[in-house]
Amino acid sequence: MSTTIDMVSSTVIPSARPADADITARSQDDWYAEAIASHGASLARLARGYEAQPDRRQDLLQAIHIAVWESFAVFDGRCSLRTWVYRVAHITATKHILSDRKLRWREMHTLEDVPEPEDPEDTVGTLAYSDTLKRLLTLIERLKPIDRQIILLYLEDFSAAAIGEVVGLSSENIATKIHRIKKLLACGIRDRGAP
Repeated sequence: MSTTIDMVSSTVIPSARPADADITARSQDDWYAEAIASHGASLARLARGYEAQPDRRQDLLQAIHIAVWESFAVFDGRCSLRTWVYRVAHITATKHILSDRKLRWREMHTLEDVPEPEDPEDTVGTLAYSDTLKRLLTLIERLKPIDRQIILLYLEDFSAAAIGEVVGLSSENIATKIHRIKKLLACGIRDRGAP
């Protein structure tokens, strides 16, 4: 699915076909209310996965809410409400990350840059839960946007097919990336020297 940019608000909105009568009968506010009631907590977790700084995270969450509301002006029902909301949210979050002037690309990792872990033994159980969660979020924040998008959707219980629908990749490609990201994260959790 392609995207367009609303020149008035600079919001990135997935392109949509002309709306059906049933879809347009609902107002933008009705769609937004339903979306936030169903996915509001997930959007907050998504913002946490993209932004570590609390003030900037709140700004990102607000930008996501605005983008979701604005996107319902062109929502046509071709995909599920869940897919639409996540697609808009991830486009907005990715735009946020890419526009951050403080971002250092060399600190982010692609899956190809990271070697497979040599020791498959699981030592996650030895770490305290809060320390593990903090380390996991730190590792996720260091991933490039597409990999971050995939793992955050996976953590929200999206199937590989549903993730592929949101990010525009095949379910086979998504499954491979999830496997590699999980290994990368497990390796980073085990390595106490990693941030």
